[in-house]
Amino acid sequence: MIGRDPHYLKHRQRLRKRFQKAGFIGFADYEVVELLMTLAIPRSDVKEPAKALTAKFGSLRGILDARAEEISSVDGIGPVTPVALQIIKAAATLYLQQSAEGRDSLANPDRLAEFWRMRIGSLQDEVFEVAYLDTGYRLLRDGVENLEQGTIDRAAVYPRRVVEAALKRGAAAIVLAHNHPNGRVVPSEHDKTLTRAVVLAAETVQLRVLDHLVVSANETFSFRKAGLL
Repeated sequence: MIGRDPHYLKHRQRLRKRFQKAGFIGFADYEVVELLMTLAIPRSDVKEPAKALTAKFGSLRGILDARAEEISSVDGIGPVTPVALQIIKAAATLYLQQSAEGRDSLANPDRLAEFWRMRIGSLQDEVFEVAYLDTGYRLLRDGVENLEQGTIDRAAVYPRRVVEAALKRGAAAIVLAHNHPNGRVVPSEHDKTLTRAVVLAAETVQLRVLDHLVVSANETFSFRKAGLL
């Protein structure tokens, strides 16, 4: 009938009302994905593409960790959805970072490990990042920096650069983190050598290296927990 709203608009309204009433309680994963997709695709029915994404990647986390080209390979997914999902994940990661800034102590590596798994664990290239902490081991404002982005094999990081960046920010301690795109988080000999070099450089200016974390999408290796720091 001319002028009649498409059927999916009422369905979207119901989803939004459910969310406004109770958040994502009672939502299936595909319904969460569907609701997110409605923000990027306002004039199409996205229920079936959302189901297809969930079937392929298993969960919302699996979808957000997937590469853009993997998302695009799913039937019914156009060019907008992969970018929209990347924006959503990046915004959530930034929220976690800013929520931690100036708050509780991050001396326990588990808290930063979860953050970095989400931030860099699923990347296809190896990146090296540093968190800058104050004397109470609280994250400084804008306290996470990407220092190097390398190839899929390794990132080249220089201890002097790490220490200089920490001094410029007035940090009292740092946490190092990098990802292993192959999914295996056991540190290489290069990782161990680099860590020792950073520790030695940091000691000359009374800067503490609190931990070095190696992450993948699902796992984390802590140098401190393993007794290597």
